[in-house]
Amino acid sequence: MHTAISRRRFIAFVAAAAGLPLLLKAGSSQAKPVRWEGTALGAPASIQLFHNDEAQARAAIAAGLGELKRLEAIFSVYRADSSISQLNREGVLENAPDDFVAMLTRALSLARISDGVYDPTVQPVWQTYFRHFVSSNPDPAGPAPHDLAAALALVDWRAVEVDAANKRVSFARPGMGLTLNSGAQGYITDRVADVLRAHSFDRMLVDMGEPRALSNKPDGSAWRIGIADPSNPKRTIVTLDVVDKCISTSGGYGTLFDSASAFTHLIDTRSGRTAPALLGVSVVADTGTVADGLSTAMLMAPVERRQHILRAAGGQQAIYVTPDGVVSTVDA
Repeated sequence: MHTAISRRRFIAFVAAAAGLPLLLKAGSSQAKPVRWEGTALGAPASIQLFHNDEAQARAAIAAGLGELKRLEAIFSVYRADSSISQLNREGVLENAPDDFVAMLTRALSLARISDGVYDPTVQPVWQTYFRHFVSSNPDPAGPAPHDLAAALALVDWRAVEVDAANKRVSFARPGMGLTLNSGAQGYITDRVADVLRAHSFDRMLVDMGEPRALSNKPDGSAWRIGIADPSNPKRTIVTLDVVDKCISTSGGYGTLFDSASAFTHLIDTRSGRTAPALLGVSVVADTGTVADGLSTAMLMAPVERRQHILRAAGGQQAIYVTPDGVVSTVDA
């Protein structure tokens, strides 16, 4: 698979002292920026907060990373031992973790609101594209129509059965598969932020795949998040001042199956076709749990349904950037 463009190149964080190292000067009387960088669910991740006590800052970050590790063991489709991988392998998950039930319930609600435009059971179609393009000499026209049709027949959010009381999740039909990658990153962002706040931090930018700004910076200013032009990543096309908000971005450019950029990782569950490579949408919401997933739904939704989906799902604004750099917005 050819991953030509990471979507992280298209979101620039313009924050005070963003490049400073993690170390703090002991005894400093003024809060200093503390930054961690790594990965979450296979995507670049970061934490930026402010404090003047190095030990307290390190303890908070360590606790946040412990929460990240715990949640990756639930949601990562790249780990054979994760809860979601067990469900996909066996068709049933007993003793499902509370976080899994909560996130899946949110995903199924978004599927209902969007009339299936967003559908977390799209995994069989994604796997069909993946298997096709990692095979030797793949047809550049994409998977065979009968293979896509067979995969699409397994996509149906209504066929996911959630018994929250008994912590049981199952598929109604064999061969189904689930992915929460579009949703879980925002959920993890929120949970890590909760851990940091429990350690007495209230000014931070937490990004476990989707950036969430909590409060403002110590100087009273807002965090600034710049969204770049997908066709020219060196140019910021929109800059947002953000306080107590999360911004989730979806675009076909996040992962490309082929070198010609004809097939992307975002799939229309109605047709099996993929989203254009250079079309992107950013959704603004109060939390990562609300924003993530919704950005995918907004990208794939027909124009006449966009405002309804945004409002019903709890989003506040959607910012679209077309391949030729045209920006438009939808407000809830």
